Amino acid sequence: MKASLDWALLGEADLVIEAVFEDLAVKQQVFRRVDAAARAGAVLATNTSYLDVDAIAGATGRPPDVVGLHFFSPANVMRLVEVVRGEHTAPDVLATALALAKRLRKLPIVTGNAFGFVGNRVFSAYRRQCEFMLEEGVLPEQVDAALEAFGFAMGPFAVADLSGLDVAWRMRQSQAATRDPQDRYVRIPDLLCEAGRLGRKTGAGYYAHEGAGGKSRGAPDPQVQELIEAESQRKGIARRRFGAEEIQRRALLAMVNEAALLLAEGVAARPSDVDVALVNGYGFPRHRGGPVFWARERGADALATDLRWLAQVSGPGFRPGDPGRVLLTPASKEPA
Repeated sequence: MKASLDWALLGEADLVIEAVFEDLAVKQQVFRRVDAAARAGAVLATNTSYLDVDAIAGATGRPPDVVGLHFFSPANVMRLVEVVRGEHTAPDVLATALALAKRLRKLPIVTGNAFGFVGNRVFSAYRRQCEFMLEEGVLPEQVDAALEAFGFAMGPFAVADLSGLDVAWRMRQSQAATRDPQDRYVRIPDLLCEAGRLGRKTGAGYYAHEGAGGKSRGAPDPQVQELIEAESQRKGIARRRFGAEEIQRRALLAMVNEAALLLAEGVAARPSDVDVALVNGYGFPRHRGGPVFWARERGADALATDLRWLAQVSGPGFRPGDPGRVLLTPASKEPA
């Protein structure tokens, strides 16, 4: 293995993986250069975590050779790989990507080409539901404590501070033009970013990290509480108390509902793929099996009732999924 700035060396490679900044125009620019340098028949893979693989492939003269290979960070540790099949991805290219993942001792799942694929779509729905609860009465540390008690290594707001709030901010900005203005939208994370609170790397996010006294999560910040309460007041939302069980229930049901939507859209091939993704890429507690396994334990009637309740509390813009989708077993097309 050797490092080089010579693009011509790509002509020697059987497979090229791009992993540049998560910006569509930048990735398209790189793929044009890769297309010019790579040999005929080489597999061209993009490590995008949420961008349109077909739009990236369109920058080349060979879309059938392009596939998504979304490695999870840190890639040398995390087992999960989303292998993203574009509209024109050739079967042998998909098979090569799967074989590579297995050779690297990774755990691959095949996904369709949709914004966020499987993992980020489900995690975004989970985080969004937790943001709804911030408006309604809880604080970041209460949400994180409830979900850590369920078994997550870190709650969603601690995760956001660790990874950087600007990552999700860029995703929301890229979707702003197509967002229905009538849909419920939580401004709290945007306001934190606009205030320069991008997480641990800036010393402040949902938590205060400078002078936190060694706390790994950071310390609760009165300024964040004030910002959250001001947003509730601006929207006319009367804040109330939440118990840990309600926080857990809403967060997990949001995952299950998004899983149902992904299965209906064909982005996820089977319900178990959602569990594989969340357990191996997002810290869902392994002993809980995954959100689909958790949903099946609730039973069909309870799950249907729960998802109707989730739609009611979530407000405008919530897309209800068919609970039967997550209850299907591999051996049957009927709900379990």
